[in-house]
Amino acid sequence: MDDGGRLKELTTRQYDALEGAVTHARRVSVYRRGTEYLGVPQRIYQDGRREAVSILHPTTGEEITIYLDEIEKLDVLTR
Repeated sequence: MDDGGRLKELTTRQYDALEGAVTHARRVSVYRRGTEYLGVPQRIYQDGRREAVSILHPTTGEEITIYLDEIEKLDVLTR
């Protein structure tokens, strides 16, 4: 069954990397619905039955909420 490239859940390694990005204020690149979002994750939290991450846009300061089950691709940026 084709899920459109969408992750059903993050792997342990991806989740650990995201938690590390929150802890150490590292930028992430997240793809959701074909759009790339860049920013610094602020927190991972439960919203009802879903987990979400709040990402702070580095230029505008806008907070973006992305549900973990909607993430197509996640990269923690080293620079």
